[in-house]
Amino acid sequence: MLQITPLAALFPGQGSQTPDMRELVTRVRPDLLAAVTELVGEDPFPRVAQSTRFAQPAIFCASLAGWTLLRERVKPVALAGYSLGELSALAAAGVLDEFDALRLVALRGHLMEVSQDASRGGTMLAVQGATPGHAASLAARHDVIVANDNAPGQVVLSGASHAVEAAERDARCTGLRVTRLDVAAAFHSPHMRHAVQPFREALQEVRIGSAAIPVLSSATARPFRDPAEELALALVRPVRWRETMIALAESGACAFLDVGPGAGLAGLAPRCVPGVAAVTPDSVAA
Repeated sequence: MLQITPLAALFPGQGSQTPDMRELVTRVRPDLLAAVTELVGEDPFPRVAQSTRFAQPAIFCASLAGWTLLRERVKPVALAGYSLGELSALAAAGVLDEFDALRLVALRGHLMEVSQDASRGGTMLAVQGATPGHAASLAARHDVIVANDNAPGQVVLSGASHAVEAAERDARCTGLRVTRLDVAAAFHSPHMRHAVQPFREALQEVRIGSAAIPVLSSATARPFRDPAEELALALVRPVRWRETMIALAESGACAFLDVGPGAGLAGLAPRCVPGVAAVTPDSVAA
């Protein structure tokens, strides 16, 4: 193993799917492909774009396949996952058994889909160029939530569709760039509250081990202390990714590695912490 600098490994959330991720899982972790197909009732990969209950277990399997290729090549100082990616990171660190985590992910996707049906009409809006204070003020004026603080000038609002539409008009009037996200619900907001208790109960049934590598929660920007409770509450808490990147740098990480699928997380790190590097799996020597 050759590692050029202390690094943190990052695991993505929903929306990170890539066309080749099924092939990766088939080649590297066919056991996960068999398990997820049985668990979901069909191969979830062809239907990733259709529903969160297919997308989340498929992305989780691809994340663990990516980690399988990397874990003998790198020695991260810490791990972190974006939303769904928290479960991938905890499985990679040995806190959760991989197949327990897969069952939890499948349940999470199902519960979030049920909760989105119950909440009726939530959506999300990406806002470019707003400071955290500006974004919070915009959210407060329209009764929506700052659901994702991804990087300086990059936040996502979440809430009822009519409220998000009003926030979108307000943001455009102040010169901010906005993009409505292609999602079916207001994730990381109180609209997901119906999922919290059943997910908490399922988490309480699995064994929680000790972390072989420190894992930071993207909902608290601190190392996990009570994974079962924190994972349940993360469904309705904002993703504090900017703060998580800062905390990882403070823990010693100088480089940030996308485990995949996708390659969108590490690129946010230099925006949050000037001077750190974003690296890809191909750039890590075998």
